[in-house]
Amino acid sequence: MLVLGVVIFFFLVLLVEGICTIRMAKGLVWATTEDLARNRAKVLSLYRQILRSLNSPELLLTHAARLAKKAEVRSIFLFGAEERSLHNIADLIDAANYSLSILKQGRLP
Repeated sequence: MLVLGVVIFFFLVLLVEGICTIRMAKGLVWATTEDLARNRAKVLSLYRQILRSLNSPELLLTHAARLAKKAEVRSIFLFGAEERSLHNIADLIDAANYSLSILKQGRLP
């Protein structure tokens, strides 16, 4: 029983580290290093655009509210950086694009 637990633990570690991937009918479930590198430029661009959009004079926010929103965006992107599922990464990018479009309209998402 202990050996099975150790094997499962190491398998999970390999999955999280991106060394081993699970194949399903429609492709890979976990992001590989190449997937993460491919999305890096898009994610950084979205992050910068959202932070820049929060400085817009169209948003009626006080300085403290702007700083709080920027801190919220930073924390969301930090937690998103831990994500390794391809589907969840795609959903997070879609959500960031949607939030950016709302910010560009002068509204808060």
